[in-house]
Amino acid sequence: MRTYGSASGCARGYESASENVSANMRDRRRGGGGGGLPSRAKRRTPLSSINPVPAVRVRRRYNRRSSGGGSSVHVLVLGDIGRSPRMTYHALSIAKHGGRVNLIGYYETQPHPDILTNPSITLTPLPTPPARPAIIPFILFAPLKVLFQVFHLTRLLCYGLSPAEWILVQNPPSIPTLAVAGLACFLRNTKLMIDWHNYGWTILAGTRGAGHPLAILSKVYETYVGRLGSHHLTVTHAMARQLRDAPYRIKSPLTAVHDRPAEIFQPITSSAVKEEVLGRVIPTPHLVPSILDGTTRLIVSSTSWTPDEDFSILLDALAQYASSGSTVPVLAIITGKGPQKEMYLRKIDQLTRAGKLPNVRITTAFLPFEDYAKLLACADLGICLHMSSSGVDLPMKVVDMFGAGLPVAAYSGYESFGELVKEGENGRGFETAEELAGILHNLLSEDGTKELGLLKKGAVKEGSRRWDEEWDSTVGKIMRLT
Repeated sequence: MRTYGSASGCARGYESASENVSANMRDRRRGGGGGGLPSRAKRRTPLSSINPVPAVRVRRRYNRRSSGGGSSVHVLVLGDIGRSPRMTYHALSIAKHGGRVNLIGYYETQPHPDILTNPSITLTPLPTPPARPAIIPFILFAPLKVLFQVFHLTRLLCYGLSPAEWILVQNPPSIPTLAVAGLACFLRNTKLMIDWHNYGWTILAGTRGAGHPLAILSKVYETYVGRLGSHHLTVTHAMARQLRDAPYRIKSPLTAVHDRPAEIFQPITSSAVKEEVLGRVIPTPHLVPSILDGTTRLIVSSTSWTPDEDFSILLDALAQYASSGSTVPVLAIITGKGPQKEMYLRKIDQLTRAGKLPNVRITTAFLPFEDYAKLLACADLGICLHMSSSGVDLPMKVVDMFGAGLPVAAYSGYESFGELVKEGENGRGFETAEELAGILHNLLSEDGTKELGLLKKGAVKEGSRRWDEEWDSTVGKIMRLT
């Protein structure tokens, strides 16, 4: 793995053009991750030696024969690479089949370990936009931030990097990545592949209101500029159907590529391994023996702590569960970081001090990729509060949970829910705190052991189809790599 690009902002937070688009996209991710870069990366790439952008080169067009043969792909995400598992998996799959990859994005948290050691993958950090001063309104600051991003993306994609056969870009955020990537593809004889994870305008409408000028502008921009792709990927069949219709009316090929767990997410059956993992990663190691013997139940939820996840549903459900009489003790671990974390930590503290969480302990963690995967494999139940702004996306965190053999209780109030979670087979759905409290009581009690075991078998089965199988049969064929 080689790195170049901006390091000045690698450890700093950032805002996307909508302030919440990139943060909300992390809802589809695991909520895990690490704090900082591995020592190996530091040794290879001293921060003092990294320039803001690669040296400008004369623009030229892509030619497969003169490029040295094999497929070359720029994988672009205007977000934190370390918390972009789907784009990370794309990069690893391309490299696995002989392609050369530039993985472009913000370099804030530790990327997948295989990214750092793969000689076919070059990590290209983007410079982090300046933070918005509190005295400047968002509607005035957002255009300035977009101009900053346009400048650096254009310089990088049109001049700084060698031309590639493909640019694979994550959407959202769509502003300004789709337009800049489309321009670069036009100038450099490159094919544009857009991977639709959700719609940026629906996320912005959810946080700013559907009538907000920027939400309206974002919708117009995304529906028209989104048609530039030579090929489109979607995370669900429902999204693929929707993109064919108004207002998108995409005519170029569309392929649904469901998220699948990477190999790092595996069930753990050994009690000794679970004991080692729990003793190392949970903040309450004295509970390890009771977790292993089932007298304390371990639930895990990952979040980006953003407004599109109503975390009060889980807190209210846990309070109702605790007040229902004789209950099995529960340790709830919530992983991730985000803008509303402190607000919810205060609510948790208030509930605890008021005595409303007897037999329930809630802790938070921010874990390296490997530890997060192992924590899931040690838990009894995963909780997902993802509320789809579009109604047709799916949460990546549930995919990871299934890969670790962990059944889920997930918010179910959107169209594409059934494409992933099968009610009563690998998980349970809810829409209210009361429904979630009932699920917790049924599954975590002694009487629910049998049902929980059946759901676990269903989760293992669902997680048995891996990313490599899904990718090889779809994207690999499109890129002529498989």
